[in-house]
Amino acid sequence: MRKKTREITIGSQKIGGDQPIRIQSMTNTKTDDVQATVAQILQLEQAGCEIVRCTVPDPAAAEALREIKRQIHIPLVADIHFDYRMAIAAMENGADKIRINPGNIGGLEKVRAVVDCARERNIPIRVGVNSGSLEKPLLEKYGGVTAEGLVESALDKVHMIEDMGYDNLVISIKSSQVPMCIRAHELIADQTDYPLHVGITESGTVASGTIKSSVGLGAILYQGIGDTIRVSLTGDPVQEIFAAKKILQSLGLRQCGVEVVSCPTCGRTQIDLIDLANRVEAMAAGYDMNLKVAVMGCVVNGPGEAREADLGIAGGKGEGLLIRKGEILRKVPEDQLLDALKDELDHWME
Repeated sequence: MRKKTREITIGSQKIGGDQPIRIQSMTNTKTDDVQATVAQILQLEQAGCEIVRCTVPDPAAAEALREIKRQIHIPLVADIHFDYRMAIAAMENGADKIRINPGNIGGLEKVRAVVDCARERNIPIRVGVNSGSLEKPLLEKYGGVTAEGLVESALDKVHMIEDMGYDNLVISIKSSQVPMCIRAHELIADQTDYPLHVGITESGTVASGTIKSSVGLGAILYQGIGDTIRVSLTGDPVQEIFAAKKILQSLGLRQCGVEVVSCPTCGRTQIDLIDLANRVEAMAAGYDMNLKVAVMGCVVNGPGEAREADLGIAGGKGEGLLIRKGEILRKVPEDQLLDALKDELDHWME
């Protein structure tokens, strides 16, 4: 069961409460290059991104937010480090939320200035703590970076902002070590009802990072912890959206379009199933329908698995059975299977 958190509004989106787990990403363009940043955000939107973050390291980036926001359709979050003035400038230029680590922007009065600006505009603050930024006293207290230290650091900063009279907050505690990240989220979920932004930081390249994030996020989300996620990958951020959607879909937490399942193939397979499965997945990505499509290679499990799906292919020798809702529709030559499946998707609602 999902742990109940308070609901927070970020621009046109809400997170926490009974809201679905929202999918986020972050641009890797130079923020002051408005054209490149907008182009990337529009690609992310098309892939299914619901909240996007841009780094704001300087005044030019802060000023660019206004025009970027005018051209996109999802909430825009400003990522701030070291300079509290950039947080204020980002909010003045229309940021829907800011991400800060109160420990690295220059002291209590500077944090207060950011909080005062956020309060005036009712803009949420994401309080972010990473394992790489844990304070020296906590490193000494816990003998290094630990889950307990991450939680204490995050809650200390939350209490600091609460003491300033503001509680429109989201918390993130991230580590690149999966067990530590899982444990930290288990601990903090019992100590706060603020929405949690969940991710495995610096998880790696698209291939290895997707696996690492799937393990970590899967373990956290399966316990009902988490209100919004980002899969952090070294690569095209659109890949982060694909990975996030698959993680949520695999856990039954979001319906994210057509789900394609396929067998791993073996020596019994007599069609080019690997190529077919990849082409089916690419084709199915264009349909905004909550269906399950099975692409199976042989008679051992193929017909049974295909019958459990909404639509399925059960491969034979140079051909395959096309199955819909458990019923065999017809036998189709291998080179016509993709087109036959596409035709069924095109006419599904009929």
